[in-house]
Amino acid sequence: MNESTSAQLTAWNDQEDRRVAQIIRTHGCFIQAVSGEKHRPPFAYTVGLFGLSHPELIVFGLDLESAGGTLNWFCGRVRGGTDLTPGEVVEPPRSGTRFLVEEFPDPGSALYAANRHYQRPREASVPAYQLTWDVDHAFPWEAGYPYPDWLQPRPGCYVE
Repeated sequence: MNESTSAQLTAWNDQEDRRVAQIIRTHGCFIQAVSGEKHRPPFAYTVGLFGLSHPELIVFGLDLESAGGTLNWFCGRVRGGTDLTPGEVVEPPRSGTRFLVEEFPDPGSALYAANRHYQRPREASVPAYQLTWDVDHAFPWEAGYPYPDWLQPRPGCYVE
């Protein structure tokens, strides 16, 4: 990388860091979305909840609009004083979908923007909870779940 490219990258990163911080100040959290490909599901996660002494949240397999709406709803609950607990099942009003809160054992493998925001290296990553969603009251490991296993990988089974 030449000096010009390096300077441009530094300027872009500085601008992005300011944008993320401003969104967190204004809305309470920033949502980072990552597109999927082949057998790698799309996912989205929060940036900003760690600053409230709460793990960040990650959800796999939802389209951007659904993931954003879900994470913003959960972010509002956390900002309102609710502490989510692994093993808890939460059903947002009018959603018809339940979400199981699970510990996400290797958040450094996915939460790049959150770790950048909090200046944490991968090995000392911010913690995270995975929100696993059901379909017609069937979670991915239960009979009747209509989607392939890779769409919602089990916590700790996400491969970079």
